[in-house]
Amino acid sequence: MKRYILALTVIVISLVMNAQDSNILMTLGKNKVTKDDFEYLFLKNRTNVKTKPQTIDEYLQTYKKFRLKVIDAEALGYDTLGSFRKELDSYRNQMAIGYLTDKDKEKALIEEAYRNMQQDVEASHILLLLPQNATPEDTAKVYQKALNIIKRLKKENFRTVATAESDDVGTKDNGGYLGWITGQMMVYPVEKELYSLPIGKISSPIRTGYGYHIIKVTNRRQAVGKVKVAHILKQFPENATKEQRAKLKSEIYAIYDKLKNGADFASMAKENSDDEMSANSGGVLNEFGVGRMVEVFENTAFGLKNKGDISSPIETPYGWHIIQLIDRKPVDSFEKMKSDIITHFGFDGRYDACKKSFVDKLKNEYDYKFNQDAYKELIDYARRYNRPDSNYLIGAGSLSNDWLIKIKDLSVSPQKYVDYVYSMSKYKDNSAVAQTHGLINSFIDDEIIRFEDSRLEQKYPEFRHLIQEYHDGILLFNISNDKVWEKAIKDTAGLKTFFEQNIKRYAWQTPHYKGKIIYCKDPVTAKTLQKKFKKMTASQIAEHIASLNKDSVVVEYRSGLWEKGENPVIDNLAFGNKAASYQTPKEYPYVFVAGKVLKSMPEVYTDVRAAVTTDYQDYLEKSWIADLEKRYPATVDTKVLERIKETINK
Repeated sequence: MKRYILALTVIVISLVMNAQDSNILMTLGKNKVTKDDFEYLFLKNRTNVKTKPQTIDEYLQTYKKFRLKVIDAEALGYDTLGSFRKELDSYRNQMAIGYLTDKDKEKALIEEAYRNMQQDVEASHILLLLPQNATPEDTAKVYQKALNIIKRLKKENFRTVATAESDDVGTKDNGGYLGWITGQMMVYPVEKELYSLPIGKISSPIRTGYGYHIIKVTNRRQAVGKVKVAHILKQFPENATKEQRAKLKSEIYAIYDKLKNGADFASMAKENSDDEMSANSGGVLNEFGVGRMVEVFENTAFGLKNKGDISSPIETPYGWHIIQLIDRKPVDSFEKMKSDIITHFGFDGRYDACKKSFVDKLKNEYDYKFNQDAYKELIDYARRYNRPDSNYLIGAGSLSNDWLIKIKDLSVSPQKYVDYVYSMSKYKDNSAVAQTHGLINSFIDDEIIRFEDSRLEQKYPEFRHLIQEYHDGILLFNISNDKVWEKAIKDTAGLKTFFEQNIKRYAWQTPHYKGKIIYCKDPVTAKTLQKKFKKMTASQIAEHIASLNKDSVVVEYRSGLWEKGENPVIDNLAFGNKAASYQTPKEYPYVFVAGKVLKSMPEVYTDVRAAVTTDYQDYLEKSWIADLEKRYPATVDTKVLERIKETINK
């Protein structure tokens, strides 16, 4: 029996090894290249290239060189550098975002938000606040209060109850009245109820991060979109008396009479409006939608029908206004709104809904388990401490349970949750019990998402390929820069030697002139310099010109290497072509040249630096590849290569 089991084990191991070997396309020394990795990059490069794509055999040679360079970079420890890890981690985190969300839920939420924006809802609400990280006892108490209020609302007026019970200071004095609301103006759980609740009905308690809400919808209408208006304001002074209010009312009506008789609204706003921010622009305000202005101002603005219409004076808590309609815009198309809708996910709570949906799916996929006994022990443990401070952190070693949550084959300890509570409690004066209770859901969500994040390369081949491609790309760039590109630029001795060994490569078909074109302000300076420069080196010429220009610029010059026929000044003065005409600057009309004619060859590598540098880089790369091929001999599995060709050619 034992022999049978041993033989079976050997067979299984052999099958696994054979399956793995059948996926190895090439070995470079001891390094293996898989069929999948090669196919991914071949197909991607074939799609991206604009010129004639390489054949599989041609690309295999290109890929081999690329792989050799990456292997060399890893052997030299380029992949252990902090700068490399930071760049790769940043890219991976960015790419992972698209894999760590419920895309179907996100799409549904975007579409739902846009549908809601097609309709405005008039509503009132009562808010019962909960403390941050409320305990179950706190939550139950406030929830019961909400249920009692709902019973009262069956008999009592909503406005009266809201005034007496609501914790929302912004609407309490207004009987809980919210006004007109459109999509993404309220937190998502409230918005969802607003758009499903029948007119006149009272909602059940709605839990949000603030506490419990009770809402009542009083009206619905097609969305009015946005308006742009101008206004003239006669502002109430602080603690205005009846006489002051009456005086301002008289002034606004006098302005209104002038407008009715044809006065220009913009001019009247500049002369009379107390709104300093808008007066200089003719009273024009930024466009706004519903719920952005005080009720009477908003209703009046949206009530104007035609561009240019002017309202009669209206009173708000700020003063007296006259409003002119400038423009009206309906709700934008879905495509125009989509980006803004997604941006607001982090504010309206849809991000949390999307995250919850994603986490719920992962819980099912990974057979998530929660240890209620361990959690109860954690709460009892927290009761020993007033605050989640260092003592709270240190004492966690006394916890008896081995695990708090399980995700697939991963067990997360209660001690890790204590660490989390401690790290998340920025202000250690928070209650230890409240924090231990209140952070549990966010901890679970984070652990599940972290677990999923750790499996992305295993779970999604396309993600693994993307990260590997970026990983290899950074290494390739860094090592190529060090061994070829930057090295060739800085290695002056190597450039000089390479140039001297390959000088015939840089022979010219036409003569070149190497030197300076010198422009002078006066003929005496030009004549004197021309004689002196015949005996000076290039550096001496530059130094002498600098001394002449110490107090004022009397000489300008250009240094260069010019091919015959390239510059008319050089052609005329250096090559003797009198037919080549040129113009001199007005301030420097006297010109001559100083230098020498090079008939067929450059003198030094700096005469042709760009070409020499490029050729030297090619030389360094070829030498590097030749060395790598010796150190990492290549072996290609022709059977695997043929399978690749068959698959791709189909």
